[in-house]
Amino acid sequence: TSTRDTMGILDKIAEIEKEISKTQKNKATNYHLGTLKAKLAKYRTQLLEPATKKGPEGEGFDVMKSGDARVAMIGFPSVGKSTLLSTLTKTESVQADYEFTTLTCIPGVIEHRGANIQLLDLPGIIEGASQGKGRGRQVIAVARTADLVIMVLDACKKDIHKDLLERELEAVGIRLNIRKPDIYFKEKKTGGVSFTATCNLTNMDEKMVRTILHEYKIHNAEVLLREDSTPDEFIDVISGTRIYMPCLYVYNKIDQISLEEVDRLARGPHNVVISCNMKLNLEYLVEVLWEHLDLIRVYTKKPGQPPDFDDGIIFRNGVTVTHVCNGIHRTLANDCKYALVWGKSTKFNPQRVGMSHVMADEDVIQIVKK
Repeated sequence: TSTRDTMGILDKIAEIEKEISKTQKNKATNYHLGTLKAKLAKYRTQLLEPATKKGPEGEGFDVMKSGDARVAMIGFPSVGKSTLLSTLTKTESVQADYEFTTLTCIPGVIEHRGANIQLLDLPGIIEGASQGKGRGRQVIAVARTADLVIMVLDACKKDIHKDLLERELEAVGIRLNIRKPDIYFKEKKTGGVSFTATCNLTNMDEKMVRTILHEYKIHNAEVLLREDSTPDEFIDVISGTRIYMPCLYVYNKIDQISLEEVDRLARGPHNVVISCNMKLNLEYLVEVLWEHLDLIRVYTKKPGQPPDFDDGIIFRNGVTVTHVCNGIHRTLANDCKYALVWGKSTKFNPQRVGMSHVMADEDVIQIVKK
């Protein structure tokens, strides 16, 4: 899109935001607010992915996805992202005392419990990044592909930074530390809007749902609300481009603040306090990272031989025997008759299990072919 169009969208967004802030909230204005929120969400998606592909392609940060999980570091300039990367991994990222030292994306690898976790050092984000200021869009595009976001914050500065960053990520459809709303939504060809709710709704009603769908020009759909959702959550589900990911808030430079302050920060949910300069608390950070990524290790065993504990296979939590077969070799799942599993996920060891058995951390599996 040309600059003129983008400015037009930005003005529209600003206008709608202004109107939302002016409108008082009560029962009468509820539907009006719903329409405005839907419009706002629509314009924001347009900002992110221009409808027409005109003009030269922008430079993205293309990084090969490697390892078992991918973690992106986001933060304002000069909070110590590069220093953290260099201390946790063997990769050196250029560090200096001025802002925007890092200009592209620099990958490093943390080796922990046999898993390779790819850590990405991204350029600093400034306010207004979601509208495309200071390479913000590329940074955020890379962050969307990660499995977990580490928000690096400066402990000396107050919580303003955290709120700003969360707002920037929110604007581009990344939702941190919340699960996907339990709403079933499917577009149909005919038949109008069918609406059902399995619980009492306090924030929304059928008229609201229809208003929002109308704004999106959807006239035939099936909507099922399984929980008491807000209009915002419903808009998230319709647009379908939202990403829900875990986030760790890492406060760096704690050697420069008082102990009471450190204690206060350390007690917050999903918070970790560290100091890269004095190498404080870095092991704990990696441990918490592992917990949040929710990875499990599965070891394989050949018949008549002890299990191979040196070479585990890393999976996401909740994988079944089928996934493990595909992880070993893609043809194995079809040839597999059953599997023998030792470990936490079984009632007795070894237990003979089928393809849909869910594995737990550090299980040992032996696959029996047909």
